[in-house]
Amino acid sequence: MADYKCFKCGKLISSKKLDKRFTCPHCNSRIFYKPRKAIVKIKAK
Repeated sequence: MADYKCFKCGKLISSKKLDKRFTCPHCNSRIFYKPRKAIVKIKAK
């Protein structure tokens, strides 16, 4: 299951809640994105 973040209110929404109607349950926005994990950069010696 993927988690999406609402672009307008910034709340996390699971894909189960977005089953058939792809709108935010908090603010009724239709713009979402998948938040990325933080990337750790390691310097080569």
